[in-house]
Amino acid sequence: MYIVAIGWAYVILMMAITASTIGKAIAILIFLGVIPLGLFAYIFGRPKRRSMAVPDEETQQSDAADAQSNQR
Repeated sequence: MYIVAIGWAYVILMMAITASTIGKAIAILIFLGVIPLGLFAYIFGRPKRRSMAVPDEETQQSDAADAQSNQR
């Protein structure tokens, strides 16, 4: 996954370097580089975020025990 993002960033950087004006270079970097790479990272990072958000049973049980001891 990361090799695709690195390759895309390299191509877009080369396109921005060869742009005729600074404005075009910045537009290329933002619209063809930052936004698509951010979207790519968000979509392909979803399984990792989902696995981090779901607590396992051991964590839930220990949290319940802590809550009961704190209520006393």
